[in-house]
Amino acid sequence: MVRLRLDLGYDGTDFSGWARQPERRTVQGEIELALGKILRIEPPELTVAGRTDAGVHARGQVAHVDVTLEALSTLTRRTSASPDSSGEMGLGVDEWLSALLRRMAGVLGPDVRIYRVSVAPEGFDARFSALSRRYAYRVSDAPGGVDPLRRHEVIWHNRPLALDALNAAAVHLLGEHDFAAFCKKREGATTIRELQRLDWVREPSGILVATVVADAFCHSMVRALVGSLLAAGDGRRPVEWPGEVLSRAVRDSGVHVAPAHGLCLEEVTYPAPEHLATRAHSTRRLRTL
Repeated sequence: MVRLRLDLGYDGTDFSGWARQPERRTVQGEIELALGKILRIEPPELTVAGRTDAGVHARGQVAHVDVTLEALSTLTRRTSASPDSSGEMGLGVDEWLSALLRRMAGVLGPDVRIYRVSVAPEGFDARFSALSRRYAYRVSDAPGGVDPLRRHEVIWHNRPLALDALNAAAVHLLGEHDFAAFCKKREGATTIRELQRLDWVREPSGILVATVVADAFCHSMVRALVGSLLAAGDGRRPVEWPGEVLSRAVRDSGVHVAPAHGLCLEEVTYPAPEHLATRAHSTRRLRTL
């Protein structure tokens, strides 16, 4: 078996999220079916760095998949799929991966792309080895609405937003906390996360972009955080309000989850190869404050 790392991106508009679902078009489902077709095997199961909801985009997503060298060898005329005498995989692997990348581009729809396929280092796990995930959320408060060519990636907020207020409110959310107030709880899962970065900039185009970085996120967390900050940014709530909601650690009806299409997974970071397995082991622990 060989573990492959896939670096990929997708426009989430026409997907029912990342995770495979019966009778629905999902990113995971499309990629697994494509791999099965190309490698002539049962669709293999992907493990992803961060499962995204319906409508959410990604340009820096990472996944891994385990396949046999025998299946990879069918991609070229080479017949040998054995490691060489040093224990390393033979020179044919690079050729197989190049062929796989090209064929994936031909089979997948234009709204999902595999940028790179590589042999993962020992101990690599796309989900548990990750150090952080970086998301961007894009908002326009232009009186006339969003540029039609960007309507699938930028939301329109129909009130003026103050950049200073957005950033003043964001400060109260940084650090390691129980983010139960901003998460949809799942049985047996913790809502403790370390929010490493949350800040806003206004680009020359006028679009406001929030950069959100954490070691991990729970379900709907980024969009709920953004929803609370927008209420502070347009003056409906004081800048202290998001922090007060956080401290109560219960869902607040005043927090409106921001629309999915403004959110994009931009980057997943990993430690050096020698620390991958250790990181994966430590991430699996159930965290407490």
